[in-house]
Amino acid sequence: MRTRSRSRLLVPLAICVLLVLGGGVWAAAALGGRSGCPASPVLVTASPDVAPAISQVAQGLSPGCRKYEVQPRDTAQAAAEVSAPDARPQVWVPGSTTALLGARQRGATAVPESGPSVAGSPVVLAVQEGVARNLGWPGRTLTWSDVLGAPDVVLGLPDPARDPVGTAALLGVRDAVGAAPDPSGAFAAALRKFSVDAPGATAYPAAETFVVRHNADTPTAPLVAVYSPAAPALDYPFARLSGATQEQNDAVDALQRAMLGTAGTAAVERSGLRAPGQALAGHQGDPHVVAAVQQSAPLPSPAGLRTVLSQWAGVNLNARAEVLLDVSGSMQARVPGTRLSRMQVTVGAAEQAMHLFRPATQLRVWEFATQLDGAKDYREVLPMAPVSEHLTNGDLERLSAVRAIPNAGTGLYDTLLDVYGIARSGWQPGVLNVVIIMTDGHNEDMQGISRDTLLAGLARLADPAHPIPVIAIGIGADADETELSAITAVTGGAAYVTRDPTKIGEVFYAALAKIATS
Repeated sequence: MRTRSRSRLLVPLAICVLLVLGGGVWAAAALGGRSGCPASPVLVTASPDVAPAISQVAQGLSPGCRKYEVQPRDTAQAAAEVSAPDARPQVWVPGSTTALLGARQRGATAVPESGPSVAGSPVVLAVQEGVARNLGWPGRTLTWSDVLGAPDVVLGLPDPARDPVGTAALLGVRDAVGAAPDPSGAFAAALRKFSVDAPGATAYPAAETFVVRHNADTPTAPLVAVYSPAAPALDYPFARLSGATQEQNDAVDALQRAMLGTAGTAAVERSGLRAPGQALAGHQGDPHVVAAVQQSAPLPSPAGLRTVLSQWAGVNLNARAEVLLDVSGSMQARVPGTRLSRMQVTVGAAEQAMHLFRPATQLRVWEFATQLDGAKDYREVLPMAPVSEHLTNGDLERLSAVRAIPNAGTGLYDTLLDVYGIARSGWQPGVLNVVIIMTDGHNEDMQGISRDTLLAGLARLADPAHPIPVIAIGIGADADETELSAITAVTGGAAYVTRDPTKIGEVFYAALAKIATS
């Protein structure tokens, strides 16, 4: 009798141990060991936002042999685990479908492209209440443009390369500045205001559920959620990974049905999340959030995701750059539909480029045309110096004064080879070393070196261990894309030609972003 009583006590004790074991969130339905029971539990890796809800649902499933282990993991940690050949989970519920796409791009073939959404949470700007009041809240509904344009706001950002909230925020920011005369430049300037995980940030992108939990835990220092329909919401896809046993698949089926049913909806709403496509339950009178159903942009395509991440990387690079501006006579030509010359448009793009680099970037500007400086085809306009110095000591005025030289030809070959040699001698580790050339034509210096000599010289100077890519930006109908592509390929760079000179700023921005992430 004593032994039997002890056995009855051990059963609930064993279940309790399973529920708290190892720092993960455990849910078990009865004990293993019966006939037909799976040999191992179903492993569910989930975003920390939704893991408690999944655990609650798993605990409530009908008793039997099914067992579930629910482990909270952030996106970066989970992505590494789902790529491992062993001990891979059977289910992954990340914050966003973008995490699935990213994992597949990195070779995680067991991960599907999508899964049914079990919860939702808009991506918002979480703004300290005092800051929000200074911007007019609660008397008016704030927008992302309001927050981004406020002079005293300190903006933080989760790393977009690791966190889907950061990725969604980039899309929201891009939309907020989309009406600017130069959207690319405005986007770059807006991103410059953000610092990854900035200490002391007074506004930062976050999931709405974070604001809900923060305000419940810290009612004396609440946050205000500012919404954007252009920022894709977190959708928490229920992704089934390949490689599960039949018994595990049966258990996964049961968990998926429960999460998509009334039990899952109730657990999700208790966790401060929204049921997919629904209002935020229990917060109808809360001025710090908007409980009504929120519109949000669709998730970006894989190509769109790569584009916005490349733009972020391009804006956040440190570089050592040599910038060459063509000042030959043809740059005087008027840009159709404007009152500006090619030279003015090009100089304007170079000025904007100052704001695309980080302040510590070292940058020098040259101008080139045939026999510009005695026998040389080039001369220095701005010395090599940090961008922060160029922006504060009057160098922009010197740059604005650059003019095209009537009747001068394009001294492309001599200039590029000499300046590339200068860049090679000044190469620095840990930064993007790059030569950028803007031209509207092809080489016209008949007294200089040949194209073959240029290519041979660049090949001799190029060093894959110490790369210096050449970015060539061709402007207008006379730019020779074939020649520029052949020249830049030797250095690992690329050529970009725009027939519309007014688009040079966008082309320049995209070129930097691509080089930075290649």
